[in-house]
Amino acid sequence: MSRVLAAVAWPYANGPRHIGHVSGFGVPSDVFSRYMRMAGHDVLMVSGTDEHGTPIQVQADAEGVTPRELVDRYNRVIVEDLHGLGLSYDLFTRTTTGNHYQVVQELFAGLYDNGYIVAKTTLGAISPSTGRTLPDRYIEGTCPICGYDSARGDQCDNCGNQLDPDQLINPRSKINGETPEFVETEHFFLDLPAFAEQLNAWLDTREGWRPNVLKFSRNLIGDLQPRAITRDLEWGVPIPLEAWRNRDDKRIYVWFDAVIGYLSASIEWARRTGDPEAWRQWWQDPEAQAYYFMGKDNIVFHSVIWPSILLGYSGPKPQSLGALNLPTEVVSSEYLTMEGKKFSSSRRVVIYVRDFLERYDADALRYFIAVAGPESNDTDFTWSEFRRRNNDELVAGWGNLVNRSISMAAKNFGEIPPALELTAEDSALLAAVRAGYDSVGALIGKHRQKAAITEAMRIVGEVNKYFSDQAPWKLKEDKARMGTVLHVALQAVRDCNTLLTPFLPHAAQRIHELLGGAGVHAPMPEIRDVEDLDNGRTYPVLTGDYTVGAKWEHVAIEPGTKLAAPTPVFKKLDESIVEEELARLQG
Repeated sequence: MSRVLAAVAWPYANGPRHIGHVSGFGVPSDVFSRYMRMAGHDVLMVSGTDEHGTPIQVQADAEGVTPRELVDRYNRVIVEDLHGLGLSYDLFTRTTTGNHYQVVQELFAGLYDNGYIVAKTTLGAISPSTGRTLPDRYIEGTCPICGYDSARGDQCDNCGNQLDPDQLINPRSKINGETPEFVETEHFFLDLPAFAEQLNAWLDTREGWRPNVLKFSRNLIGDLQPRAITRDLEWGVPIPLEAWRNRDDKRIYVWFDAVIGYLSASIEWARRTGDPEAWRQWWQDPEAQAYYFMGKDNIVFHSVIWPSILLGYSGPKPQSLGALNLPTEVVSSEYLTMEGKKFSSSRRVVIYVRDFLERYDADALRYFIAVAGPESNDTDFTWSEFRRRNNDELVAGWGNLVNRSISMAAKNFGEIPPALELTAEDSALLAAVRAGYDSVGALIGKHRQKAAITEAMRIVGEVNKYFSDQAPWKLKEDKARMGTVLHVALQAVRDCNTLLTPFLPHAAQRIHELLGGAGVHAPMPEIRDVEDLDNGRTYPVLTGDYTVGAKWEHVAIEPGTKLAAPTPVFKKLDESIVEEELARLQG
């Protein structure tokens, strides 16, 4: 057994999340975490809502509420949505906790003490009409390096290079289109170039990473620049230096405090378990593994900036938390588009998780993301393809196998019949299904989830073929042989259900019960309202007991276990849903 940290990107709390978001950070991290737990590893899966920064302030002003009121609202919405998807966080928290503030300030102070944070006077963007600071990401213009005309003030999404807003050609405010004014302001910068050699040496040791992540990261290291980690802002973590601590016009930059959330969430989890030092087993044990899940727009923060923060805090002077582990792997997904267009709430090219779950099963979405999501290439979600995958694969393939095998056994025996003499075909099927534990498990462990679920469904196809070839409905005059065929089929269903559990946990629990199983097969997260450990505020978290449930291993079914006629596990979708959903998109 090893300890595995699943560090999941923090959704920004300025609105509900759409299915493109959860295809990058949500479902892939949960599939991996569920599998690793089933395989016997001690998993700590953490994240929370990212709640600071100027975008929150700008939106709160527009809505006539305080930033705290805005993030409180969307924190709960996001928690409920991720709960509905069955994402098995050990702790899903938020960045506005007292614990998070303390950990962020500790890392800032440690980096400062080690000489990796320096003060610089720079040019900051101001809105001429309001006099307020414009955040880098709210300034757009032409990239001076590659010529991309929609580069942001912090980086160009086309070439990946880090930028400052005053470097943009023809800069403009994304809020109102005006040209910003640039004025001198003092800020603190993380000395990223100081880590270039260490980062290169570390990347040289990374094996098995997705090629796009490794290539992108190496390209960035060639031209690292000091990066601002404070901003002219009222909403955020205060700067923990004597002359700055009580200033209400300077705060730590949101990107810096958000990546530290992986550590602060782990520490909060440990404090809530009653063992405040437990987090160290995932962050300081050299045998522990750490996997970070996000969309490709966040690679730079996880493969370059966060490792730099960890390296800088860990040395040369020892700091109070001690040396901290670097990531084992940065697992980045590409983009999910929708009906050929980029997701855009303002242009109504969007379907929010909440709206999706009101009309369709969570596992239908989880299946689509796993089998057709943006694992290594940008992928398009279309309603026609979603319906086809659901009907032809989930319903007609897996669901139909479950239904007809259990129905026939329940009707003819009322229980799981015993297997008498096995034929070569029986034994071959059972062996093929059991081999799936190695093949499917190895693929999930290597973050090849699309190949893993394809392999699992290929095995389901073999079981369907066996069932059709053996035709137990024709064996009414040979009850012994009928019972053997049904026993073999039900055993195969039991094993296939285990193979599919990380992907389809809701259905897996139902199928476990249809096979006469009791207790928890696929543990689910729960929403708990908790008090902030440091200031008493109440907020919802996602957590759960994941020590229970199925293991990643063959378990023999028990002859004599009572069976009842099943109800369908998956819902078939009518042709009309495509027209209805496209009509919704068109307003």
